[in-house]
Amino acid sequence: MSTTKEQQQVATEMKREAYKMIINGQQVDSVSGETFTTYNPATGEALAKVAKAGTEDVDKAVEAARTAFDYGKWPKYPVGKRARVLNKIASIMRSRFDELVELEVLNSGKSLTAAQGQVMQAVENFEFYAGAIVGHRGHVNNMPGPFTNTETKEPLGVCAQIIPWNYPMMMASWKVAPAIAAGNSIVLKPASLTPLTAIILTEICHEAGVPEGVVNIVTGPGSTVGNHLVEHPDVDKVAFTGETGTGKDIMAKASETLKRVTLELGGKSPNIVFEDANMDAAVDGSLFGIFYNTGQSCEARSRLFVHENVYDEFMEKFVEKTKKLTLGNPLDQGTHVGSIISESQVEVIDGYVKEAEKQGAKVLVGGGRAKVEGFENGHWYLPTVITNVTNDMKIAQEEIFGPVVVVMKYSDEKEVLKLANDTVFGLAAAIWTTDHARANRVATKLKAGTVMVNSPFSAFPGTPFGGYKQSGFGRELCIETLDLYTETKSVISYVGGKPLNPFGV
Repeated sequence: MSTTKEQQQVATEMKREAYKMIINGQQVDSVSGETFTTYNPATGEALAKVAKAGTEDVDKAVEAARTAFDYGKWPKYPVGKRARVLNKIASIMRSRFDELVELEVLNSGKSLTAAQGQVMQAVENFEFYAGAIVGHRGHVNNMPGPFTNTETKEPLGVCAQIIPWNYPMMMASWKVAPAIAAGNSIVLKPASLTPLTAIILTEICHEAGVPEGVVNIVTGPGSTVGNHLVEHPDVDKVAFTGETGTGKDIMAKASETLKRVTLELGGKSPNIVFEDANMDAAVDGSLFGIFYNTGQSCEARSRLFVHENVYDEFMEKFVEKTKKLTLGNPLDQGTHVGSIISESQVEVIDGYVKEAEKQGAKVLVGGGRAKVEGFENGHWYLPTVITNVTNDMKIAQEEIFGPVVVVMKYSDEKEVLKLANDTVFGLAAAIWTTDHARANRVATKLKAGTVMVNSPFSAFPGTPFGGYKQSGFGRELCIETLDLYTETKSVISYVGGKPLNPFGV
């Protein structure tokens, strides 16, 4: 894997110069012929041209998906046959693992190790749903007398799937795998900043044997492409991961046609260090929890609560290790923190930090743009630790989406639970304690969809992921996700020997 800027530039040149959409199994340009440019956030340099879809392109993709669902073979395949195709997708992804990782790094600016973990989970997601769909079945329910009732699961229809820029390939797999496993057809809309690996994934789906029209991808601005998908009358479901405000807008527009909706939205996740925590584990886990993926994670543990009795010890170690984090070539195995996705996002992050300082908060580490040798034109921000924060400050309540953590001191369990839950979000939370009774008690009282105990890892294939409150609804990454992509049909049958005559006439 490349480790110098010169090697990275060579790797960039080896990639395609242009990427097309895929509609009905064919690589196509947009109707308008327009394209847009994607960039390498680490260098600021142009990476590729991508077809820029408009509403006509969305119509074509939805029509292809509708036809494939209503008249095609995929929904009628036995689940075992669909499972074999999903396993084939995973196999091809494994064979192209290094390529997918490198392209993900180049297009997103994330560190190599982060991309490796995320692409591997994408592979494992297809393998997981290949197995899960085989066991996803209906029920036979108890009925009175000579009646039977069978409950069956049927694919839902055409699903629009809108994915974010922070985990391009992994988020695509979270949505594509369960949807097609259940027999649906989809129109995938990746973020305009990071569409490349999603396009490759769509190609791999067809190579593995997914029929034409089942997996389509349209690339372009959310204001045009995303909105038209959400409002389209032939789309049966919308699955969206992204910012809470956009999720609210999608929910309102989808209500016009009563589409099914799954929303995985923002977060401001608490990370609670109790006085009896294993200190080294808590420091290391808290470091990963906020600075992994350059802090550009919906479940980033960006509010750090430390018990007053261990506050000084914890902060000394935490600050020391934060200063040791390496920013550099994202393709270097030794890089801990990659670049920020765009210059506008750097400005957003810095704006939050500067406003916090004006309100009296204190920056202990970082607090500004980073200068990375050889990557001077990229978008970088220093890992930042802020103290002297109160939970009502903007920086403690709003999602920053960058490598910034705010630290607050607390005195007892009751107080920290109140502080932790004092947010409109409820995506995730972390607890560090050696008291198992406390861990269970606190986990129960935290208003969050995922609670991590003595671990910084928030998602594995098979574990439900989703939020409380304004962090959205619906659960992804688990067996229950298949229910979100199926209809439940109840069939009531009378099997008695004597015909029924309810009116008695």
